[in-house]
Amino acid sequence: MEKKRLYINGEWVEASSYTTLTSPYSGEVLAEIPVATESEVDRAIEAAYQARNIMAKMPTHKRAAILEKVAGLLQERAEEAAQMIALEAAKPITTAKAEVGRTIQTYKFAAEEAKRIHGETIPLDAAPGGENRVAFTVREPIGVIGAITPFNFPMNLVAHKLGPAIAAGNTIVLKPASQTPLSAYFIAELFEQAGLPKGALNVVTGSGKTVGDKLVTDDRVSMITFTGSPAVGIGIRNRAGLKKVTLELGSNSAVIVDEDVDIDSIIPRCVFGAFSFQGQVCISLQRIYVHEKRYEEFVEKFIAATKQLNVGDPLDPKTDVSALITPHDVERSLNWIEEAKQGGATVAVGGERRGNILLPTVILHARPDMKVSCQEVFAPIVLINKVTSIDEAIEWVNDSRYGLQAGVYTNNIHVAWEAVEKLHVGGVLINDIPTFRVDHMPYGGVKESGTGREGLRYAIEEMTELKLVIFNRNK
Repeated sequence: MEKKRLYINGEWVEASSYTTLTSPYSGEVLAEIPVATESEVDRAIEAAYQARNIMAKMPTHKRAAILEKVAGLLQERAEEAAQMIALEAAKPITTAKAEVGRTIQTYKFAAEEAKRIHGETIPLDAAPGGENRVAFTVREPIGVIGAITPFNFPMNLVAHKLGPAIAAGNTIVLKPASQTPLSAYFIAELFEQAGLPKGALNVVTGSGKTVGDKLVTDDRVSMITFTGSPAVGIGIRNRAGLKKVTLELGSNSAVIVDEDVDIDSIIPRCVFGAFSFQGQVCISLQRIYVHEKRYEEFVEKFIAATKQLNVGDPLDPKTDVSALITPHDVERSLNWIEEAKQGGATVAVGGERRGNILLPTVILHARPDMKVSCQEVFAPIVLINKVTSIDEAIEWVNDSRYGLQAGVYTNNIHVAWEAVEKLHVGGVLINDIPTFRVDHMPYGGVKESGTGREGLRYAIEEMTELKLVIFNRNK
């Protein structure tokens, strides 16, 4: 059994204590993982703090070259990386390979954006008294960034923290999710091989209370970037003081299906959005609102397609759906399904477990106050409800504490524009599901879906500070 070590100041450090990491699917022991103490986290923060000036002064082309090198090294070991994700996260291997491909793209985008960090000139003479003055802005690294990442994209969501942080000249202390630390340590190895200076990246695993709390409250850390649950994210914001904080907190994303849509053409995409990686995606399709004229047809075809999904071993290329990340999440999901049934909803397919696998589940006629509707299920569960109009559907989509992304299928341009204007979300996708994301687009939400934006260029703006420079030519 492999024994991992903390990565602090460019060295692999033996930890004070360890815990066992097991596969969510098989229960197989994968590795021994360090459980960092507060003093070990302190060492990691100090290493990042001491390295901050080295990274800030590193020429842009060198930062970009390191990121390009990491992308190349990951390409060489892509199969190994995908197997690692499949084992530690129970992500079906085909989906894991796609994540590795996206991660390579993310680091490439970061390398490109490192060369495009710039300010602007300001015409001060637009105001009386501003004559004979020249002003411009520059963007400077913010310093030490505490990055806290989730289990569901253990490689690419780490890249969305590390890539822009390094591109901007910052240093990082990374706390990966407890269930998926192998990917983070793997990436640290690649950055070490790529020539990243000691202390610029530090990886510490352990409890949120110990590692997370130290990162959030330590004055040497200038920014926290977090992806996870609203409860934890709101707690971070409340305790972070004057630190800059970006939060990506998930959603109960929805799609609207208008009466003029070709149902056959959208069913495969909707099934993919609902059940990809067992629904453990922040923009997983959880709610579907279909115009009453097409409701029965949509439900029939959606259920038929759902029944064709293969469940099983994540290492089997034929597998579409595998185990949830923990047995607790299986129990929670079954409890929420039972609550819906007791409240009058219909479970049209699924609603059962097979070991740690929750079978793909379709629920009809769910009320908006049921947990499967109003909370983030993070499981292979989707609701399909009937609406009499697009306006009604928009009201249901907006009737949520979340607002990350929403999709609208329609052939009517007026309906599309109305949806764009009225949907209170961070992203509106016309003729697609809300689960769509490519890694250079702005990504983030409103309400309890978070604050700030990811996507390389937009994350770099979050991870830099604006400085104004004025030259007075009056002598």
